[in-house]
Amino acid sequence: MTNYDNLKLDHQLCFALYAATNAVMRAYREPLDHNGLTYTQYLVMLVLWEGETLNVGKIAQRLCLDSATVTPLLKRLESAGLIKRVRNSTDERVVEVSLTETGEQLQHDIARVQQGVECKTGLGAEEFVQLRKMLHQLVASMAEDPKLKDAA
Repeated sequence: MTNYDNLKLDHQLCFALYAATNAVMRAYREPLDHNGLTYTQYLVMLVLWEGETLNVGKIAQRLCLDSATVTPLLKRLESAGLIKRVRNSTDERVVEVSLTETGEQLQHDIARVQQGVECKTGLGAEEFVQLRKMLHQLVASMAEDPKLKDAA
């Protein structure tokens, strides 16, 4: 039996975030799978749907991942015909990633997935935006990278 109230599981921010993350990811899993995407592939597609051709390093940075984690995701997305990867003509070490027409079109179906998950939260529109804003602030304040603090 703990002598410390702050050591109770239900008092832990980390557990609340962990449980919420699992619940949200479960809500995404089936509809994304139906569209041929994993959750992490979905995140990559979100970055690319923002409208830019980006190099692997920029995608990794935007997702707070390392390039070695992103590269296999990109290979699978390319195999699925959703993106194309091209080596930069002036620096062959840099791989630039852009959407194919199929990848561009997929966003119409995925927008409905996002709306469905948003509805499942049970939050009103204002509460949803406020929660998202607070989570971005939490990430920024906990970030060791000053660039992340500036992005929030």
